[in-house]
Amino acid sequence: MSILMIVQLCIVLLALWVGSRYGSLALGAISGIGLALLVFGFGLKPGTPPTDVIYIIIAAVTCAGVLQASGGMDWMIQIAEKMLRKHPDRITFLAPITTFFLTVLVGTGHVVYTLMPIICDIALKKGIRPERPCGVASIASQVGITCSPIAAAVVAFASISGSNGFHVNNLQIIMVTIPACLCGLICAATASYRRGKDLDKDPQFQERLKDPAQYQYIYGSSATTLDKKITSDAKHAVYVFLIALAVIVMFSIVQMFGGNILPTYDTIQAVKGGPAEITLEGGVVETAKQLAASGVVLEGVTEVVKKPLAMNLVIQIVMISAAALMIIFCKAKPKKAVGGAVWQSGMVAVVAIYGIAWLADTYFGNYMDEMKLMLKDLVSAYPWTIAIAFFLVSVLINSQGAVVVAMLPLGYSLGIEGWILLGVLPSVYGYFFIPNYPSDIATVNFDRSGTTVIGKYLLNHSFMMPGLISVIVSTIVAYGLSALFHQLGMY
Repeated sequence: MSILMIVQLCIVLLALWVGSRYGSLALGAISGIGLALLVFGFGLKPGTPPTDVIYIIIAAVTCAGVLQASGGMDWMIQIAEKMLRKHPDRITFLAPITTFFLTVLVGTGHVVYTLMPIICDIALKKGIRPERPCGVASIASQVGITCSPIAAAVVAFASISGSNGFHVNNLQIIMVTIPACLCGLICAATASYRRGKDLDKDPQFQERLKDPAQYQYIYGSSATTLDKKITSDAKHAVYVFLIALAVIVMFSIVQMFGGNILPTYDTIQAVKGGPAEITLEGGVVETAKQLAASGVVLEGVTEVVKKPLAMNLVIQIVMISAAALMIIFCKAKPKKAVGGAVWQSGMVAVVAIYGIAWLADTYFGNYMDEMKLMLKDLVSAYPWTIAIAFFLVSVLINSQGAVVVAMLPLGYSLGIEGWILLGVLPSVYGYFFIPNYPSDIATVNFDRSGTTVIGKYLLNHSFMMPGLISVIVSTIVAYGLSALFHQLGMY
């Protein structure tokens, strides 16, 4: 690794670190400064912006935002709250499972903010230390991203994998990640079940209760959504949303079993077994992929074949259509959707992925040969070690979709098989390590008991233990499941 490579890598890492300190839109914007330095300062060839993933995020977030504006999300939260209040003694296990499946359904972890104060309220009423369910529930809300068929991380994995010869659809991905992540969360919840001192034995908590104002703050109010009136339009919006998800899953199932009910189109691709590159007039050297991308049909090099509509386009069409139906028939107000937390958080994610992934693609794209040479022996002997790289990058990047877009092409370029990369997919969640993510900060603020904390030394926070247990166990189980399915010839 040359001095120049190290300097440029430091620029990339510095841009990510500074962006994470400012948070929100700064993640993508400050990555743009790093990109400008690499391109204009060092003359590196710019990579390709991750437009496919960005379009999918926009479509999914628009649909989820309209669902929130219709009141449909309030109904889903109410259903979740009723279940949690029915079994308050099991809140440490039920809370993370609930936040997990809410994220799986909607495709973003930002839907759980309304549920967090309810989880804390139930724990306090039952005399359970709120840190126990709150810490793991916040982790679960983010873990669900790699398990949602409409989440950017899953769609990006399917799209990038397909372009690298590992054809796997969204359903096949979540067949691995859902059971694996549930195993990880159950282990994390079990470890959290007796975590910390019980409230009646916690001297700090008991000291706070001696102050009448603090006692009133902790026990004097109750967080609930059960008093909200849910309209029939809100319920209809949920039905539209669930039907849209069912349509996406149906197309994936048909595709998984070798069928196709999607429209097909003429597509130019490189001929299998043909020349890797060809010299044209004037000595210009082009690869078969470049010729195909340019629409050039050259005998023995490129050919015209029939290909079905890509799943990433299917998801966009279905999600945008569902949003339109909710606006037309369920009285969802577009202005309210744009002002909602789900849509705004999603658009922040778009900017973050746009800047971060473009910056990373520029750096790795220019040094791919050097990267292969440095990591060849390690990944050949221990290909699963790419999971460590995924996790470390995620600590700096607060977006699992951005980690997939930035790092997955590197994994394939190193010769790692697709089923292995699928097996380590849960490792792209590492941004709990430094507790600056909105869901973690919000959870600390929602806990009126003060037991869910950041910690004096930053890293000794309430999310570290459940986060590490969840990610490690999920990755191990996912790796085993992916290996099993690979042996069975499914992948």
